[in-house]
Amino acid sequence: MQAFEQLNRALFLALDATPATPHWLVGIGIFIANDVIWLAPALLVYLWLTGGGPRRELAVRACCVGLLALGINQLIGMAWYHPRPFVVGLGHTFLAHAPDSSFPSDHVTLLSSLALTFFQGGKRRLGLLALAADLAVAWARVFVGVHFPFDMIGAVFVAGLAWGLAWPCWNVAGPAATGALIALYRKLLALPIRRRWLRP
Repeated sequence: MQAFEQLNRALFLALDATPATPHWLVGIGIFIANDVIWLAPALLVYLWLTGGGPRRELAVRACCVGLLALGINQLIGMAWYHPRPFVVGLGHTFLAHAPDSSFPSDHVTLLSSLALTFFQGGKRRLGLLALAADLAVAWARVFVGVHFPFDMIGAVFVAGLAWGLAWPCWNVAGPAATGALIALYRKLLALPIRRRWLRP
């Protein structure tokens, strides 16, 4: 375990920005680390609003996998605390963050969950977009000093675990849950749907 931690720290120091890093590059890192995560809900809303039943079902499935994965992260954090780099005084930090457990990364867990679900659902372009965002966020959150590299690897494994756990449950209850959500959507947004501002 000690050898893994030493490797984790060595990789972090190799990727972490320093005061000598160009300010523009640090700025890009901060933007990606903070804001690219909003692509996740944007992709789900896009799927829901631009498609029929199959696309909406995929959006709901991806949301469920992501939420399950984030729940697993919370359980891991409660069972085992791994300090963030700035908590142990390692490297340089360019983004304010609470000193909660670093392992695994919630940002990368969510994006990995979406990418995996999109690929499995046959939406290759959306999967590639989510994967590209995933890789960028993984780099950025190490680069600005709030995560270790192994936090990102752990996030991918958690996403895969959540996808595997959700799959049999989805086959049983997923279509019915999607149908109920579509009915609720049509009821709550009946006016803009009637005016053709939104798809039914």
